[in-house]
Amino acid sequence: MGKRVVFTGGSGRVGRVVLPYLQSQGHQLLNLDLAPVDIPGINTMIVDLADSGQAFNALSTHFGFDEYFAGGGRAPVDAVVHFAAIPRIFARPDNTMFASNVLSTYNVIEAATKLGIRKVIIASSETVYGVCFAEGQRAFNSFPVDEDHDTDPTDSYGLSKVVGEKIARSFASRSGADIYALRIGAVTLPEDYERFPAQALDPAKRHRDAWSYTDARDLGQIVHRCLLTDGLGFQVFNATNDRIIANEPTEAFLARVAPETPVTRTMSDYEAPLSNRKARELLGFEEQYRWTEIVSKNEPG
Repeated sequence: MGKRVVFTGGSGRVGRVVLPYLQSQGHQLLNLDLAPVDIPGINTMIVDLADSGQAFNALSTHFGFDEYFAGGGRAPVDAVVHFAAIPRIFARPDNTMFASNVLSTYNVIEAATKLGIRKVIIASSETVYGVCFAEGQRAFNSFPVDEDHDTDPTDSYGLSKVVGEKIARSFASRSGADIYALRIGAVTLPEDYERFPAQALDPAKRHRDAWSYTDARDLGQIVHRCLLTDGLGFQVFNATNDRIIANEPTEAFLARVAPETPVTRTMSDYEAPLSNRKARELLGFEEQYRWTEIVSKNEPG
């Protein structure tokens, strides 16, 4: 059965893929963003989520004219998905980006829990592990990189995501709500796959992402699975795909390109070093978009 979901940041690069997927699964959606999104059946309310009053009001509003004119009052919201953020360093000054990301996350989670919404899903990031946006070269501490891996970012964006996770944990402990943080990897759209064969031949190209990726359509499935999975309290999930971006088995590849980094458990043949095992086991995520199959289908002849 579909949920009534308030989705923040649906007008962005990722949201424009995730929103239609959630809609196809029967969820009723309201988008909160600074710009509208052109998806039939989804209303956008223009909201500055760094303003706590706007965040609270938007999470307690009608989803659109149809609901409002029906005269039955505002139906309850089942869940909030918070993807709105300044998405990387160098898009805004560091202090502006950090303040915006942290404050909007605080405002959304505070409003949701005080309104009695029992499910919140927030977009965290692989950058919390400290390698993706590191200045200069930095190695991962070990492989696979799972949710227990140390979070030690040196950049303002990764730091804003670590603080967002702490905010989520605090409100989950206080309210008893389920709040799940998704550590999203390098988001990949269909048109991005044409670069994968060359990247698989050049290990340096994807080191910062741990040779892992997140298909935006599979990310939609992960969000959907989060909406359907209750009772986990506060949780963090690596929201990534299954397969490493390389042409050789994972352990052999890592021994060749990162020989100084320890491997702490046996990894399956082509397992992505940024491991999604927890999402598969607790959420029931099943990858639909494997890069090798997509590239093979796209090859001429």
